[in-house]
Amino acid sequence: MKGQQLFDHQKISINTAKLKTHGQQFEIVIDPDLAIEFKHKKDIDIREVLHAEEVFSDANKGLHASEVDMQSVFGTKDVLEIAKKILQEGEVQLTAEYRDKLRAEKKKRIINIIHKNGIDPKTKLPHPIQRLENAFNEAKIHIDEFKKAEDQVNDIIKRLTPILPIRFAKKEIELVVPAQHAAKLYGKVQHFGEIKKEQWMNDGSWFAIVEIPAGLQNEFFDELNKETHGNINTRILGEK
Repeated sequence: MKGQQLFDHQKISINTAKLKTHGQQFEIVIDPDLAIEFKHKKDIDIREVLHAEEVFSDANKGLHASEVDMQSVFGTKDVLEIAKKILQEGEVQLTAEYRDKLRAEKKKRIINIIHKNGIDPKTKLPHPIQRLENAFNEAKIHIDEFKKAEDQVNDIIKRLTPILPIRFAKKEIELVVPAQHAAKLYGKVQHFGEIKKEQWMNDGSWFAIVEIPAGLQNEFFDELNKETHGNINTRILGEK
């Protein structure tokens, strides 16, 4: 059985998602990449996320949750429905090795974004990769393994500039977001840049002028179009 094989060797670290509720703990064994995408609302089949279609009280020990407990807490014994609930409301528990891998990948991505789009205001030239890596270490930058690299760039730039002056070209973009998408997109837009002006319209739509790093323009538009299925009006006002 696929699930049983996972727990024959106790030394093997596993990635899990856990939900503590009603005085009980419920766990599932996951593919970490797909689990994170699932939590980010990607359209992924829950079966692809699970390494085993089983619910545990302690996955590392191979202890299964009882059907009585599952029925009592979730109102069902359907493993797939319970797994969705655990992922949506619980926490993804990654192995230390996998966390390190994610952080390293995202750090590399963030440094590349800064290298390609940021300049030294004095020389007007890009900062070398090694100089950026040294500044990361000096500023003790923490990379969030669960957040997209693009969403972390602005905060990291603020941490780096006292050590290493960096200037990004900025673009001002005008948005008109339909009412059904406005609340959901507000936070995402804030992650990319600074909201310079905004107004909530009588029909519930959201008008905003946003300033973002020029190098994040493509990712910004991709995110907006994905979330609204293209049902959004945007206009580039200028660059500075």
